[in-house]
Amino acid sequence: MSIQQIITYIVLAFGLSVILTPLLILFLKKFGAGQNIREEGPSSHISKTGTPTMGGIAILFATIIPLIALGNNGTDLWIIILTCLAFALVGFADDFVKVFYKRNLGLTARQKLALQVFIAIILAVYQSRASQIGTCIYIPILKIYADFGILYIPFVVFVVVAMVNAVNLTDGLDGLAAGITAIVAACLMIIGYRSGYLASTAFTACIVGACIGFLVYNKYPAKVFMGDTGSLALGGGLAACAILMNMEFILPLAGGIYVAEALSVVIQVIVFKTQNERRFFRMAPLHHHFELGGWSETKVVYVFYLVTFLLSIVALLIV
Repeated sequence: MSIQQIITYIVLAFGLSVILTPLLILFLKKFGAGQNIREEGPSSHISKTGTPTMGGIAILFATIIPLIALGNNGTDLWIIILTCLAFALVGFADDFVKVFYKRNLGLTARQKLALQVFIAIILAVYQSRASQIGTCIYIPILKIYADFGILYIPFVVFVVVAMVNAVNLTDGLDGLAAGITAIVAACLMIIGYRSGYLASTAFTACIVGACIGFLVYNKYPAKVFMGDTGSLALGGGLAACAILMNMEFILPLAGGIYVAEALSVVIQVIVFKTQNERRFFRMAPLHHHFELGGWSETKVVYVFYLVTFLLSIVALLIV
């Protein structure tokens, strides 16, 4: 794949995202698909109640259309696309329950986890059989491939489920998840290009363009949110790209903010339940901790962008 082709994917995805997102906003407003804001969240977010959600649908179309239109139809690419769509359906079901049944928590945690694990197992089994190096995974710092053997499938399932939910938790401020995902996708795109993984390169190039286009409407003050439809799909898509490149350990490095957001929730819950309802953070996920510490929403977003950019540079240097 040439650099010109990569640029074409990015530009097409960006253009489609810019065109499709406002059309989707009108559609969502017509059917009253507005976000319900948690009462226990920051008070400054109450004004966002009613902002159209499920905007991730536009990201999906902007990502997939260029891939199909340009005739890149390899098996690996379809596996990535189907993984992304499968997680999008889980997210859509969650968003649908939240919006139309007015249940802020959507699907139950058990329902979402069961569906996510099922999708992840299919991806793990496929890669373990289709990959030329079987159950081996690249260890960046040591620069070796380690064979995980019977632990490969449970490890991949953990990576996928953790990534999907971490991206979902990151989607809490205007432009945060979309911007960070664009940066992480760009990192994976460069790795894919260098390593010759055409499917992952093409898909992540489209993610870069689609997320940047979505940011035109999702940046502060957001006119639309991606919802679980978008965040679960993006997490699943990026995880699939990394797995098909045998680069699972790159995700927590380049996506360090995802990891920090997820860990902040885990730590908060553990401390709350074991320390007489005390809180380790002012509020979790982590971006709310900084908000309640006096940072503006845009400052948190830009600082997290910068951290992600630096971590992605480190990941590229290590690989």
